[in-house]
Amino acid sequence: MTIGRHLAGFVFAIFLSMLTGGCAGRQHAAPSADHLKAHAELPDPLVMNDGTRVKTEAQWRQRRGEMKVILEHYLLGTAPPTPNSITSVDLDHRDVRGGTVEFRRVKLNFGPEDKLGFEAAVFVPKTGRAPFPTIVMPWFYPTPGSAIVPTTLPAGATTAATTRNAAYWEDAKRKSDPEDAAKDTFAPALDRGYAVMTFYYQQCGLDKKDYRQSGFFPAYPDYDWADLAAWAWGMSRCVDYLENQPFADKTKFIALGHSRLGKTTLVAGAMDERFALVAPAGSGCCGTGAFRFNGKTRGGKEGLENVLKMFPQWISPRMGQFADHVEQLPFDQNWLIALCAPRPFIAADATGDPYCNGNALKQSWLAAKPVYDFLHATPNLGVHFRDGGHELAAADWKAILDFADERLMGIDHGETFDHFPPAEKLH
Repeated sequence: MTIGRHLAGFVFAIFLSMLTGGCAGRQHAAPSADHLKAHAELPDPLVMNDGTRVKTEAQWRQRRGEMKVILEHYLLGTAPPTPNSITSVDLDHRDVRGGTVEFRRVKLNFGPEDKLGFEAAVFVPKTGRAPFPTIVMPWFYPTPGSAIVPTTLPAGATTAATTRNAAYWEDAKRKSDPEDAAKDTFAPALDRGYAVMTFYYQQCGLDKKDYRQSGFFPAYPDYDWADLAAWAWGMSRCVDYLENQPFADKTKFIALGHSRLGKTTLVAGAMDERFALVAPAGSGCCGTGAFRFNGKTRGGKEGLENVLKMFPQWISPRMGQFADHVEQLPFDQNWLIALCAPRPFIAADATGDPYCNGNALKQSWLAAKPVYDFLHATPNLGVHFRDGGHELAAADWKAILDFADERLMGIDHGETFDHFPPAEKLH
């Protein structure tokens, strides 16, 4: 699909402004939904704003810039630039899991006058040879070893298993113990010789509708970013730290997350090319699932209308105008997958996930594949489905790590990552 020339002029003007130092956080006039032509098909990432088809890698680099500006304007809001520096302080440093894993809890400091920051936990295998490929993984529980107790549950957490009894808090206490985390949650990666850096995502911005008074947002009042962008920005700050750590392989940073943190992982991988492999799991709408194939009247499961009602903090308020007009979006989620190219990318999903429409993921994946083909990186585009529901299951870990072994480490497990379940299971 070719985006109209009226949009092209707007987008390219902003892009030039960014290149010449214009304020990225400033509001811009842009075509609204009723001024954009409806297209049932997913917008083609290989067609420039002026209608020119991408034919060279240099054109693709230019096209990436165009796509990022459109995504930031309509979907994510614009994040601030990378901080000039980042410092860290060790808060805890010890061996766990019978001395086989080194655990470190650190406080990262950055931003205006170094007043911003958050706690993160690092787990490094003590067997094998450094540097290790390193996973950056935001998660739903307090940073391991931290005394932080969540004051805000993930938005939508209102069931008996969370707010109506102590089950959530007991689970959080257990999962936030470094010993338990090393033996359970992160064991699949540590056992394979991968290091892990994780943090409690709501330190970056609360997962609630009045998020703008929390986390990073007050320090950057001129930027119109929302929660997904802020959480992804936190993942990039972890990479800033890891680039100066001798245990981490600087060529093998992996972005991994599940559910709304799978959406976050997709954003981080699309926007930060330092992630060598991107692995969103169970990310659904606003993640790997195309908006045009998600929602009550477009294939089922959670759609844009649901997100705008329940979780508006995740995305730019400008998405509200597309609630009943997703066909007029000048992009779709295939663009975020395409922006990861030619780097390895794998989407992990479940056929019984009540939130994720498997066909919506399939359509995004297929519409991003021409970019991988164009860049001669087709084997780097992966997908994996399992039976079951909405969780980061052992089968997801295995698929992601097998794919990482193959694409980053040259270890062949004899698997393929390019096939989908039968259509009747993708709903």
